[in-house]
Amino acid sequence: MSDESEDIIDCMARMKGDGRPFALATVVRTEDATAAKAGAKAVIRADGSMVGWIGGGCTQGAARKAASDALLDGRPRLVRVYPKERLPDTVETTGVEIHKSGCPSGGTIELFVEAILPRPSLIVAGASPTARALAALGRRSGFAVTVAALVEDQPGFGEADAWIAGFDLSGAARVGTSFVVVATQGKRDREALAAALSCGAPYVAFVGSRRKAATLKSAMIDQGLPAARVERLRAPAGLDIGAATPEEIALSILAEIVQERRDAARLATAPPMQIEETDGGRFESQVVWPAPDSCRGNEGKH
Repeated sequence: MSDESEDIIDCMARMKGDGRPFALATVVRTEDATAAKAGAKAVIRADGSMVGWIGGGCTQGAARKAASDALLDGRPRLVRVYPKERLPDTVETTGVEIHKSGCPSGGTIELFVEAILPRPSLIVAGASPTARALAALGRRSGFAVTVAALVEDQPGFGEADAWIAGFDLSGAARVGTSFVVVATQGKRDREALAAALSCGAPYVAFVGSRRKAATLKSAMIDQGLPAARVERLRAPAGLDIGAATPEEIALSILAEIVQERRDAARLATAPPMQIEETDGGRFESQVVWPAPDSCRGNEGKH
Protein backbone atom coordinates (compact mmCIF):
# COMPACT_ATOMS: atom_id res chain seq x y z
CA MET A 1 0.00 0.00 0.00
CA SER A 2 1.33 3.39 -0.93
CA ASP A 3 1.82 6.23 1.51
CA GLU A 4 -0.87 8.14 -0.37
CA SER A 5 -3.39 5.32 0.06
CA GLU A 6 -2.61 5.24 3.76
CA ASP A 7 -3.19 9.00 3.96
CA ILE A 8 -6.59 8.65 2.33
CA ILE A 9 -7.68 5.73 4.50
CA ASP A 10 -6.49 7.45 7.67
CA CYS A 11 -8.26 10.64 6.63
CA MET A 12 -11.54 8.82 5.98
CA ALA A 13 -11.30 7.00 9.30
CA ARG A 14 -10.71 10.23 11.22
CA MET A 15 -13.52 12.09 9.49
CA LYS A 16 -15.99 9.25 10.00
CA GLY A 17 -14.94 9.06 13.65
CA ASP A 18 -15.57 12.79 14.01
CA GLY A 19 -18.99 12.52 12.36
CA ARG A 20 -17.88 14.79 9.50
CA PRO A 21 -19.23 14.52 5.94
CA PHE A 22 -16.95 14.15 2.94
CA ALA A 23 -16.97 12.83 -0.59
CA LEU A 24 -14.79 10.13 -2.08
CA ALA A 25 -13.80 10.54 -5.74
CA THR A 26 -12.45 7.52 -7.61
CA VAL A 27 -11.04 7.45 -11.14
CA VAL A 28 -12.85 4.60 -12.90
CA ARG A 29 -11.69 5.01 -16.51
CA THR A 30 -9.32 7.09 -18.59
CA GLU A 31 -8.59 7.60 -22.29
CA ASP A 32 -5.37 8.88 -23.84
CA ALA A 33 -3.02 10.96 -21.70
CA THR A 34 -4.25 11.77 -18.18
CA ALA A 35 -2.42 12.72 -15.01
CA ALA A 36 -4.21 10.06 -12.95
CA LYS A 37 -5.16 6.52 -13.85
CA ALA A 38 -8.01 4.17 -12.96
CA GLY A 39 -8.09 3.42 -9.24
CA ALA A 40 -6.74 6.80 -8.12
CA LYS A 41 -8.73 8.29 -5.25
CA ALA A 42 -9.19 11.52 -3.34
CA VAL A 43 -11.13 12.59 -0.28
CA ILE A 44 -12.94 15.90 -0.87
CA ARG A 45 -13.93 17.75 2.27
CA ALA A 46 -16.99 19.97 2.55
CA ASP A 47 -14.86 23.10 2.18
CA GLY A 48 -13.53 21.82 -1.17
CA SER A 49 -10.05 20.93 0.07
CA MET A 50 -8.69 17.59 -1.04
CA VAL A 51 -6.50 14.72 0.14
CA GLY A 52 -5.30 12.38 -2.60
CA TRP A 53 -4.66 12.64 -6.31
CA ILE A 54 -7.19 12.31 -9.15
CA GLY A 55 -5.52 14.55 -11.72
CA GLY A 56 -4.86 18.20 -12.42
CA GLY A 57 -6.93 21.32 -12.03
CA CYS A 58 -9.45 20.45 -14.73
CA THR A 59 -10.36 17.15 -13.10
CA GLN A 60 -10.26 18.59 -9.59
CA GLY A 61 -12.69 21.37 -10.46
CA ALA A 62 -15.24 18.92 -11.85
CA ALA A 63 -14.77 16.62 -8.86
CA ARG A 64 -15.29 19.45 -6.38
CA LYS A 65 -18.51 20.50 -8.11
CA ALA A 66 -19.82 16.92 -8.08
CA ALA A 67 -18.77 16.49 -4.44
CA SER A 68 -20.59 19.67 -3.42
CA ASP A 69 -23.78 18.48 -5.13
CA ALA A 70 -23.47 14.98 -3.65
CA LEU A 71 -23.10 16.37 -0.14
CA LEU A 72 -26.30 18.35 -0.64
CA ASP A 73 -28.53 15.49 -1.79
CA GLY A 74 -26.60 12.35 -0.83
CA ARG A 75 -26.67 10.89 -4.35
CA PRO A 76 -23.51 9.59 -6.08
CA ARG A 77 -22.32 11.02 -9.40
CA LEU A 78 -20.57 9.60 -12.42
CA VAL A 79 -18.55 12.42 -13.97
CA ARG A 80 -16.87 12.45 -17.39
CA VAL A 81 -14.30 15.16 -18.14
CA TYR A 82 -13.78 15.67 -21.90
CA PRO A 83 -11.26 17.90 -23.68
CA LYS A 84 -13.48 20.69 -25.05
CA GLU A 85 -12.04 20.45 -28.56
CA ARG A 86 -12.82 16.70 -28.67
CA LEU A 87 -16.29 16.76 -27.15
CA PRO A 88 -18.45 14.61 -29.45
CA ASP A 89 -21.54 16.10 -31.08
CA THR A 90 -23.64 13.44 -29.41
CA VAL A 91 -22.71 12.04 -26.02
CA GLU A 92 -24.47 9.33 -24.04
CA THR A 93 -25.30 11.28 -20.89
CA THR A 94 -27.81 9.06 -19.10
CA GLY A 95 -26.64 9.10 -15.50
CA VAL A 96 -23.41 10.89 -16.43
CA GLU A 97 -22.38 14.49 -15.77
CA ILE A 98 -20.31 15.96 -18.60
CA HIS A 99 -17.61 18.58 -17.94
CA LYS A 100 -15.51 20.32 -20.58
CA SER A 101 -11.78 20.49 -20.00
CA GLY A 102 -9.26 22.95 -21.38
CA CYS A 103 -6.21 21.10 -20.02
CA PRO A 104 -3.44 20.55 -22.57
CA SER A 105 -3.07 16.80 -21.94
CA GLY A 106 -6.13 16.11 -24.10
CA GLY A 107 -7.25 13.01 -22.20
CA THR A 108 -10.67 11.94 -20.98
CA ILE A 109 -11.27 10.87 -17.41
CA GLU A 110 -14.28 9.39 -15.64
CA LEU A 111 -14.85 9.75 -11.90
CA PHE A 112 -17.26 8.16 -9.46
CA VAL A 113 -18.03 10.64 -6.69
CA GLU A 114 -19.96 9.48 -3.61
CA ALA A 115 -20.93 11.30 -0.43
CA ILE A 116 -20.00 9.76 2.92
CA LEU A 117 -22.46 11.26 5.36
CA PRO A 118 -22.68 10.69 9.11
CA ARG A 119 -25.80 9.08 10.46
CA PRO A 120 -28.31 11.69 11.63
CA SER A 121 -28.21 12.13 15.40
CA LEU A 122 -31.27 11.48 17.59
CA ILE A 123 -31.20 12.23 21.32
CA VAL A 124 -33.99 10.69 23.38
CA ALA A 125 -34.42 12.16 26.86
CA GLY A 126 -36.45 10.15 29.35
CA ALA A 127 -37.24 6.51 29.99
CA SER A 128 -40.97 6.31 29.27
CA PRO A 129 -42.37 3.55 27.03
CA THR A 130 -42.47 6.08 24.19
CA ALA A 131 -38.81 6.98 24.77
CA ARG A 132 -37.81 3.33 24.60
CA ALA A 133 -39.87 2.73 21.46
CA LEU A 134 -38.42 5.83 19.78
CA ALA A 135 -34.82 4.88 20.61
CA ALA A 136 -35.33 1.40 19.18
CA LEU A 137 -37.12 2.63 16.03
CA GLY A 138 -34.58 5.41 15.49
CA ARG A 139 -31.68 2.99 15.58
CA ARG A 140 -33.39 0.60 13.15
CA SER A 141 -34.03 3.58 10.86
CA GLY A 142 -30.36 4.53 10.60
CA PHE A 143 -30.06 7.22 13.29
CA ALA A 144 -27.20 7.47 15.75
CA VAL A 145 -29.18 7.28 19.00
CA THR A 146 -28.13 8.83 22.29
CA VAL A 147 -30.20 8.02 25.37
CA ALA A 148 -30.31 10.57 28.20
CA ALA A 149 -31.96 9.08 31.26
CA LEU A 150 -31.42 8.56 34.95
CA VAL A 151 -28.94 5.78 35.61
CA GLU A 152 -31.53 3.57 37.28
CA ASP A 153 -33.79 3.86 34.21
CA GLN A 154 -31.23 3.01 31.54
CA PRO A 155 -31.44 -0.82 31.81
CA GLY A 156 -34.96 -0.62 30.35
CA PHE A 157 -33.55 0.35 26.95
CA GLY A 158 -32.11 -1.82 24.24
CA GLU A 159 -28.90 -0.88 22.45
CA ALA A 160 -27.92 2.74 21.88
CA ASP A 161 -24.89 4.45 20.37
CA ALA A 162 -24.25 6.65 23.42
CA TRP A 163 -25.57 7.11 26.94
CA ILE A 164 -25.92 10.17 29.15
CA ALA A 165 -26.58 9.85 32.88
CA GLY A 166 -29.28 12.41 33.58
CA PHE A 167 -30.38 15.16 31.23
CA ASP A 168 -27.38 17.44 30.73
CA LEU A 169 -26.95 17.37 26.96
CA SER A 170 -24.24 20.00 26.68
CA GLY A 171 -21.51 17.43 26.15
CA ALA A 172 -23.40 15.23 23.70
CA ALA A 173 -21.64 14.53 20.41
CA ARG A 174 -22.94 16.60 17.45
CA VAL A 175 -25.60 18.15 19.66
CA GLY A 176 -25.73 21.23 17.40
CA THR A 177 -27.18 19.14 14.56
CA SER A 178 -29.20 16.65 16.64
CA PHE A 179 -32.90 15.98 16.84
CA VAL A 180 -33.85 16.01 20.53
CA VAL A 181 -37.06 14.47 21.83
CA VAL A 182 -38.04 14.79 25.48
CA ALA A 183 -40.22 11.83 26.44
CA THR A 184 -39.98 11.92 30.24
CA GLN A 185 -43.79 11.83 30.56
CA GLY A 186 -44.08 13.03 34.13
CA LYS A 187 -40.61 12.23 35.48
CA ARG A 188 -38.49 15.41 35.71
CA ASP A 189 -40.16 16.97 32.69
CA ARG A 190 -39.07 20.53 33.43
CA GLU A 191 -35.45 19.57 34.11
CA ALA A 192 -35.18 17.58 30.88
CA LEU A 193 -36.92 20.25 28.82
CA ALA A 194 -34.76 23.07 30.15
CA ALA A 195 -31.61 21.07 29.36
CA ALA A 196 -32.86 20.24 25.87
CA LEU A 197 -33.77 23.82 25.05
CA SER A 198 -30.39 25.03 26.30
CA CYS A 199 -28.19 22.60 24.34
CA GLY A 200 -28.35 24.39 20.97
CA ALA A 201 -30.08 21.61 19.03
CA PRO A 202 -32.16 22.93 16.10
CA TYR A 203 -35.06 20.54 16.78
CA VAL A 204 -36.50 19.96 20.27
CA ALA A 205 -39.85 18.21 20.70
CA PHE A 206 -41.87 17.21 23.75
CA VAL A 207 -44.09 14.16 24.15
CA GLY A 208 -47.10 15.56 25.97
CA SER A 209 -50.30 17.52 25.50
CA ARG A 210 -50.42 21.15 24.40
CA ARG A 211 -51.82 22.13 27.79
CA LYS A 212 -49.02 20.43 29.69
CA ALA A 213 -46.41 21.91 27.35
CA ALA A 214 -47.86 25.40 27.83
CA THR A 215 -47.67 25.04 31.61
CA LEU A 216 -44.06 23.85 31.47
CA LYS A 217 -43.06 26.60 29.04
CA SER A 218 -44.52 29.26 31.32
CA ALA A 219 -42.67 27.79 34.31
CA MET A 220 -39.35 27.72 32.45
CA ILE A 221 -39.73 31.35 31.37
CA ASP A 222 -40.51 32.29 34.99
CA GLN A 223 -37.29 30.55 35.99
CA GLY A 224 -35.29 32.70 33.59
CA LEU A 225 -35.04 30.66 30.39
CA PRO A 226 -35.29 33.08 27.43
CA ALA A 227 -38.78 33.16 25.97
CA ALA A 228 -37.49 32.99 22.38
CA ARG A 229 -35.70 29.76 23.20
CA VAL A 230 -38.69 28.25 24.95
CA GLU A 231 -41.00 29.08 22.05
CA ARG A 232 -38.92 26.87 19.77
CA LEU A 233 -40.30 23.82 21.54
CA ARG A 234 -42.47 21.55 19.39
CA ALA A 235 -45.37 20.10 21.32
CA PRO A 236 -46.94 17.70 21.02
CA ALA A 237 -44.15 15.87 19.22
CA GLY A 238 -44.83 14.07 15.96
CA LEU A 239 -47.19 14.20 13.03
CA ASP A 240 -50.91 13.94 13.72
CA ILE A 241 -51.62 10.39 12.56
CA GLY A 242 -53.95 9.46 15.38
CA ALA A 243 -51.20 7.58 17.23
CA ALA A 244 -52.20 5.94 20.51
CA THR A 245 -49.63 3.32 21.54
CA PRO A 246 -45.99 4.11 22.42
CA GLU A 247 -44.89 2.48 19.18
CA GLU A 248 -47.32 4.51 17.10
CA ILE A 249 -46.30 7.73 18.84
CA ALA A 250 -42.65 6.89 18.19
CA LEU A 251 -43.48 6.32 14.52
CA SER A 252 -45.23 9.70 14.28
CA ILE A 253 -42.24 11.46 15.87
CA LEU A 254 -39.70 9.79 13.60
CA ALA A 255 -41.86 10.59 10.58
CA GLU A 256 -41.82 14.26 11.55
CA ILE A 257 -38.05 14.18 11.98
CA VAL A 258 -37.56 12.57 8.56
CA GLN A 259 -39.84 15.20 7.04
CA GLU A 260 -37.83 17.97 8.71
CA ARG A 261 -34.55 16.54 7.43
CA ARG A 262 -35.74 16.21 3.84
CA ASP A 263 -37.44 19.58 3.77
CA ALA A 264 -34.31 21.26 5.12
CA ALA A 265 -32.20 19.64 2.40
CA ARG A 266 -34.58 20.82 -0.33
CA LEU A 267 -35.39 24.28 0.92
CA ALA A 268 -32.24 25.47 2.68
CA THR A 269 -30.81 28.66 1.19
CA ALA A 270 -27.66 27.86 -0.74
CA PRO A 271 -24.52 29.11 1.04
CA PRO A 272 -22.02 31.37 -0.69
CA MET A 273 -20.37 29.83 -3.71
CA GLN A 274 -16.68 29.11 -3.94
CA ILE A 275 -15.41 30.06 -7.38
CA GLU A 276 -12.32 28.32 -8.64
CA GLU A 277 -10.52 29.19 -11.84
CA THR A 278 -8.78 26.18 -13.39
CA ASP A 279 -7.19 25.42 -16.71
CA GLY A 280 -10.44 23.70 -17.57
CA GLY A 281 -12.66 26.66 -16.87
CA ARG A 282 -14.64 28.18 -14.06
CA PHE A 283 -16.15 25.78 -11.56
CA GLU A 284 -18.46 26.57 -8.67
CA SER A 285 -18.90 24.58 -5.49
CA GLN A 286 -21.16 25.09 -2.51
CA VAL A 287 -19.83 24.91 1.04
CA VAL A 288 -22.56 22.85 2.67
CA TRP A 289 -21.01 21.96 6.05
CA PRO A 290 -18.54 23.63 8.38
CA ALA A 291 -14.98 22.87 7.35
CA PRO A 292 -13.75 19.88 9.38
CA ASP A 293 -10.65 19.82 11.54
CA SER A 294 -9.86 16.25 10.47
CA CYS A 295 -6.88 15.53 8.20
CA ARG A 296 -5.55 19.11 8.35
CA GLY A 297 -2.02 17.73 8.33
CA ASN A 298 -2.36 16.91 4.64
CA GLU A 299 -3.24 20.45 3.54
CA GLY A 300 -1.39 21.54 0.47
CA LYS A 301 0.18 18.15 -0.18
CA HIS A 302 -1.12 18.15 -3.72
